[in-house]
Order: sequence, then C-alpha cells, then structure tokens
Amino acid sequence: KKKARVSCSLPEPSWEERLANAVTPLWRLPYQEQLQVKYESQRKILQTLASRLEELGIDAQKPGGLCCPLQPVVPSPIINGYRNKSTFSVNRGPDGNPKTVGLYVGTGKERNIVCVKANHVENIPSKHKQVAQCYEEFICRSPLDSCILFHEGGHWRELVVRTTSRGHTMAIITFHPQQLGQEALATQKALLKEFFTSGPGAVCALTSLYFQESTMTRCSHEQSPYQLLHGAPHIFEELLGLKFRISPDAFFQVNTAGAEVLYQAVGELCQATGDSVLLDICCGTGTIGLSLAHRVSKVIGVEVVEKAIEDAEWNAAFNGISNCEFHSGKAEAVLPQLLASWEDARPLVAVVNPSRAGLHYRVVRAIRNCRSIRRLLYISCKPEGEAMRNFLELCCPPDPLKKLAGEPFAPVLAIPFDMFPHTVHCELVLLFTR
Repeated sequence: KKKARVSCSLPEPSWEERLANAVTPLWRLPYQEQLQVKYESQRKILQTLASRLEELGIDAQKPGGLCCPLQPVVPSPIINGYRNKSTFSVNRGPDGNPKTVGLYVGTGKERNIVCVKANHVENIPSKHKQVAQCYEEFICRSPLDSCILFHEGGHWRELVVRTTSRGHTMAIITFHPQQLGQEALATQKALLKEFFTSGPGAVCALTSLYFQESTMTRCSHEQSPYQLLHGAPHIFEELLGLKFRISPDAFFQVNTAGAEVLYQAVGELCQATGDSVLLDICCGTGTIGLSLAHRVSKVIGVEVVEKAIEDAEWNAAFNGISNCEFHSGKAEAVLPQLLASWEDARPLVAVVNPSRAGLHYRVVRAIRNCRSIRRLLYISCKPEGEAMRNFLELCCPPDPLKKLAGEPFAPVLAIPFDMFPHTVHCELVLLFTR
C-alpha cells in the first residue's frame, strides 16, 4: 500500500505577523539576543572597512580583523513604543479597503503591496496608533478617494505623527489636490479640523494639526508649506535638561531616551575643552551642539532644512545659550567656505550626523583639508551604505587628483547605540583622529 503523504507545511503567517517581520524583524528575540545580533553586524562592517583600507595600502588590521576596537552595543533605555515619529501610508488593506491607514508589506517592484494596520508593531507607541485609527475613520467617511497612484486620481495620502515625552502630539496629513479648487480644499481642511477638534478624532488631543498639499512623493516646507489647521505651530521636547522646539519637518532622533545616552557619549568622546570649537555638521534642530555648548567655547551648526535652523536658533535663545551660531544651507556649499578661511587658533572638533545618503564629497574634502580638525565623530545609522565611502575618503592617502591634500584620519574607536530596538538597525559612532 502506498502511504498517504503527510503535509507538514507551516500555516501562513497572519498579516500582523508579516508586518512585524518586515518592520521589526528581531521582535521575536529576547532583547539581549537582539543586541548580540547587532554587535555581530557592526563587527562585520568594521572588518569590511579594515579590508577596504588594506586595499588602499593602509595597515588597518586590529585584533579580530577590525579597523579599530568595537565596544558592546549600548542598549536603549526604552525597548517598546520608543518611536517619537511614525509615518503611516494609505493604500489597500488585506480586506481590499483602499482607505487602510498603516504600513506596507510587499514592494512596489513586485507589485504586491498591502497596507496593514500597525496595531501590533512593538516600536510604535499607542498614541501614534490611535491617531492612525482616527485618520482612517475620517477618510473612510470622506467622499474623496485615497491617492494610491498619483495619475489615477484620489486625494488622501500619508499621515505623520510626532510625539514628545511632554505629552505633545503633532499630526501632519498629506493631501494630493489633483484638480480641486481653493474652495473645495478649504472645505476639506475645515472638515478635518472639525473631526480632530470636536468630532471622534478629539480623543487624540492633538497639540498641532498640519495639512500639506503635495503633488510629489516627498516635499519640503519650502516646496509646499505646511498649513497649520489647529493648535500650536510647534511641539516641545526635553533632552539633557534643555528644551527643544520641533517643527513638522525638522530632524530629531527618533528615540528620545536613546538620544540622551548617545549625546552624553558623544560629549565624552569629543574630549572638547573650554577653548575648543565644536563643528556640528547636519545639526538638525541643534540638539548635539546645544547639549555640548557648556563644554566648549563655541558651537557652529550647519543644516540644510531652513525650519530646523529656525528651531535651532530658538532653542539656543530659549535655553540661554549664547555661544552658538547656525548656518542654513547645503553642507557642501556652506562648509568649504567656512573652513577655507578658518584662522581661529582654537582646537576644532567635528561631529557629523548625516542622513543615510552620507556626506557630500566636498564636505569630506573640506574636513580633510582643514588642519585644525584633529578629531572627528561620525554618527551613522547606515555605516555599511554611503557612509563607508566617506570613511574611505577620510582615511585614504593624500590624493592630488581628488584635491585631498590634508593628512588622513584613522579610525580609533567604534561604539554602536541601539536606537532602534526590534529592528536590525543601529546608530554607529566612529571616532577618527589624526
């Protein structure tokens, strides 16, 4: 007799599990095991950097094949619900509802995107989930369609929620105007405001409600202004005893408690003395520079987002900090000018905290060619990406063709900080000296 085949295939994971696996891949692991996984990934990155430096003729191999000593991953003080900013999409859910507010499972390339509610995602706080649920309720009542593909019409798009430890909540709703006139737009804004102030959305107790009309995937305040529909123009956060003002599109570390630990360590690694000048490149709302201002004689911040610089200047004034100056503009335009004419005899320490795209080559070149900078802290959320190119540019031998005349830096210490529990990501602080 033929034996009947026994099927031992595992049951299909639920949509909630699929989303958790996509957004927080380490969610099933105990926290100590998560830290070990991250330590191993950072170790591999430093091994890669060591071998890349060897290819450039630099003897960079340290014990374990690393380019410099690697300290254990510094844990996050908060493990669940730590995010102070969440971005929710609007698209078709597992049940086919085109007005589902959640996060994506699948990819555009594979054309298998499904928008799943984020109620079970560990790193998102309950307040963000509440606002997302209310926004979904609002757009489901609206006669206007959601905007899934720009060219197919529809209006309701993503939602950004920002919260602070002071209990403030900001919601930013992106809307595609399509062919709507000003009167129709005004009607939608009035309905939105009414829903969140006196309707079912009032339970969210929003501090600020913003509306942005946008015909692009992402656009800045300069390209399309954020329109305040209700409440205060800013929310406020406290960090290391200082008060910070946050605008809709200003950069602020996504894990506030983790940022405090990170910035304290940065302060110690800088070894800045009372006569030092701190150069804070990609400074956002000025959090790093302002938190270290009491240790140094002067802070110079550079940031591309104009509104963030306005916040940084307000933050300095509000906290009574008078030894900071902030420059608005692309770092590759501002920094070379700033450093080319640098004649200050005070020691200069640089901290760079760029986006995943890393630093522009002209920024690296300006740092290399400024002899006053002997110590550099590079904070990277994706050190295996474009930041790796920056590390090599900082450490390679002088190259006249690339106009890299300055003495090369060398990596001397690496400390990973777990700013993103349950995910595979880490914030790596690499200390370079020369």
